[in-house]
Amino acid sequence: MNLIKGTIIAVESQIATVQIESPELPALNDILTCPQEPDVWLEVYSQSQNKVLCLILSNPTKLYRGMTVHSSRTNLKVPVGSSTLGRAMNLFGESQDGKIKPSSKVNSSIYSHSPPLNTVRGSFELLATGIKAIDFLIPFVKGAKIGFIGGAGVGKTILMTELLHNITLQHQGVSVFAGVGERIREGQELYQRLEELKILQRVVMIVGQMNENAAVRLRVAQAAAALAEYFRDNDKKDVLFFIDNMFRFVQAGQELSTILGTLPSEQGYQAILQRQISTLEDRLVSTINGSVTSIQTVYVPADELNDPGVSAIMSFLDISIILSRSSTSLGIYPPIDPFSSVSAAASKIILGENHYDALIQVRQLLENYKKLSHIVAIIGESELSAEDQTLFSRARKIINYFTQPFFVTEAQTGRKGVFVEREELIKDIRLILSGRLDNIDAEKFLYIGSLRDGRII
Repeated sequence: MNLIKGTIIAVESQIATVQIESPELPALNDILTCPQEPDVWLEVYSQSQNKVLCLILSNPTKLYRGMTVHSSRTNLKVPVGSSTLGRAMNLFGESQDGKIKPSSKVNSSIYSHSPPLNTVRGSFELLATGIKAIDFLIPFVKGAKIGFIGGAGVGKTILMTELLHNITLQHQGVSVFAGVGERIREGQELYQRLEELKILQRVVMIVGQMNENAAVRLRVAQAAAALAEYFRDNDKKDVLFFIDNMFRFVQAGQELSTILGTLPSEQGYQAILQRQISTLEDRLVSTINGSVTSIQTVYVPADELNDPGVSAIMSFLDISIILSRSSTSLGIYPPIDPFSSVSAAASKIILGENHYDALIQVRQLLENYKKLSHIVAIIGESELSAEDQTLFSRARKIINYFTQPFFVTEAQTGRKGVFVEREELIKDIRLILSGRLDNIDAEKFLYIGSLRDGRII
């Protein structure tokens, strides 16, 4: 096999132009390396006659005009399999946890096609999270695509970390965490927290932080998908796939699109926005081999849910949990907006009659509370009719009951984390709805587990 050789003739921002001296051009997505600089990694993005345009995956300061590069005749691969569990690594499979490089007999390409439709399987199996507001209002099912959507500082990462803790303890499979474009500090804190909670050995972390090139941030999500696919298809395991943050994946694609000078679409987003998201999302599905349940945080710029990037991501989600800034300002955690959040699993067939009927009653009660809140803000609660005062107070008890202390924030809050079983949760909600607890102060329902844990019953 002939060596494909080339010379860098231009370096601009995160793009390098390479003139190929061989009659054969390297294939798209092939990695080009430099014999003199082993740390140099270029990925072929496009071809034109005897030139190729490459994305710079490594440090661009090491590149110069006239540098000789060779094609590896392969695309980017990452270590996969059980040897990666308990480890944190980057896009190139290099250790990020201060230990030796993860050793794996198998390396998988970060690129693959979505599985054939005849192998894809759905599920009606409920996934318990132990978080009251989620399990009751926006229930999860195994194999779903779930999004935590909200602006800066509303608790997306904290909520996802709590889920990582709670579900991993109940879940018999493995977890894959992709850190895309977030702060280095957050990745370090998550790693330490997982270690303290003794669940790190069932999790593999792969990170491309906000200081990395846009190409690295874009590709690290695909590398994480390759890890999840290997666990699902080869090890026949159920996989929990966490990505923080999906919007940063879109943003990295937007940056690359701008650098490459391609014609943008609405509000400056890349023209291939939907296709770029679908190439990742379509791989994160459950098959006859195993399930993939993906939990994604989605940053909302300027709290604008109609942002084209956010809307594009939400179109792929089965369950959308909107985190409310107004709830955060009132000290209500988790700050879930029950009116905007939706779950495809909220049906009588999946939940059962007992849960579903209670859910409908709670939604009606909260809807009335929302209307009454506007009146109370103007004239005060005492001016409401006796019946409305009762409903208003009951709704406030429900809202307060949905708050709870988290395991991952025990050190910060001083409150011990709780996991509430679904059966007990439904029983508690029905008790509040019945009116038998109307004489108890609503403040007593704040940050407890079950009613029994809070010594209310």
